[in-house]
Amino acid sequence: MATAGHGKNTEDTLRQRGLRLTPQRKIVFSVLESSEGHLSAEEIYSCVQSRYPGINISTVYRNLETLKQLGLITVTDLGEGRLRYHYGEKGHHHHLICEKCGAVLELDESLLRPLKKELRRQYDFEADLSHLAIFGRCQKCR
Repeated sequence: MATAGHGKNTEDTLRQRGLRLTPQRKIVFSVLESSEGHLSAEEIYSCVQSRYPGINISTVYRNLETLKQLGLITVTDLGEGRLRYHYGEKGHHHHLICEKCGAVLELDESLLRPLKKELRRQYDFEADLSHLAIFGRCQKCR
C-alpha cells in the first residue's frame, strides 16, 4: 500500500485531511517520487497510463492538484508554457532559465536566504522560496 520510502507519511497526510490513498493517487505520486526530474502532467499521464490504462488525464490533473495542496509535490513554471511537477521531499532547489536558449542552471539556495529575510523585514511577508525559477539570459546568450 505504501510507496517506497515515504508512502506511509503520504497516507497519513491524506488521512489527516479526510482523503484516501486511492490507486490513482498512489500511482501518480509513485511516478513523481521515482522521477529524477521535473515532469509535466502529460509526461506523468503517459507513465501512469502504461501501468493503469483506464485512467484519464483529468484524474491525473485532479490528483496533482490535491498532492500540491497537501505539500507533497511542488509545481514550477520552467517557461515552456506548461507546469512541471516534482516530488517535494527531494529538497528545495531553484533554477535559472535562459529565455533565449532554454538552458536551465541550478541556483544555490543560500543566495535566496538574504532575500527571504529582507522580504520578512521590509514587507512582513513570509515568502515560500522552496522551488523557484528565475528567467533571464545565460552567459552564452547575453
